[in-house]
Formats: sequence, structure tokens, C-alpha cells
Amino acid sequence: MRHEKLYLTDIVDAARAIEKFIMGEDFNEFEQNEMMNSAVLQKLTVIGEAASKLPKEFTKRFPAIPWADIVSFRNIAVHEYFAIRWDIAWVAASEEVPTLREQIEQILRTEFIDE
Repeated sequence: MRHEKLYLTDIVDAARAIEKFIMGEDFNEFEQNEMMNSAVLQKLTVIGEAASKLPKEFTKRFPAIPWADIVSFRNIAVHEYFAIRWDIAWVAASEEVPTLREQIEQILRTEFIDE
């Protein structure tokens, strides 16, 4: 199994990519841009997959992060693609991902200092 730090780094990298993809865009532009939809959805899936691989003992230590919701979104994106609501994906990408990135960066700074 990969080390938690690697999964957390995957989350941060995907979050940064999402932020770059949507920079300067609004929901209408996002909704109409199939390439942006696909890119953002793929990175949201990476975030969900990485979160799903973290041990329960680890995620329980950080209850402020909605781990179950993150994994649930990934499951919908992968298994029920046609049920995706782009307004929800937009909120995840534009509002929740930046907060998540900050939370994960803080964990990386505090939990993995000596590595």
C-alpha cells in the first residue's frame, strides 16, 4: 500500500490542476465547455480515489474533511457518469476544492514534517 503522504500529494496536485483549469471561468462557461468538464471531472475522480485509499484510522483523525462525500462523488463520477449534475461539480471545483487543498496542505505540513 502506498504511504498516506503520496495519496495526500495526489489530492493536492489534482486540486491545483482544477484551480488552474477553471481560473477566470464562471459556471456558464464551465457548463458549456466539454473539455473543461472532462478535465475537472477526471481530477475530481483522482481526488476521490486517493481519499478512498486512505486508511480509516487516518481519516478519522481529520473529521473536518468530508471524506465520505469526496469518495461518494468519485463513485458517482465513475459509475453513474450520466447522473452527474454539473452545477454540483462546479461547486465542488470552485468552492470546495480550494478549501480541501488548503486542509490537505496543512496536514502535509504538520504530519509529515520529517519526511
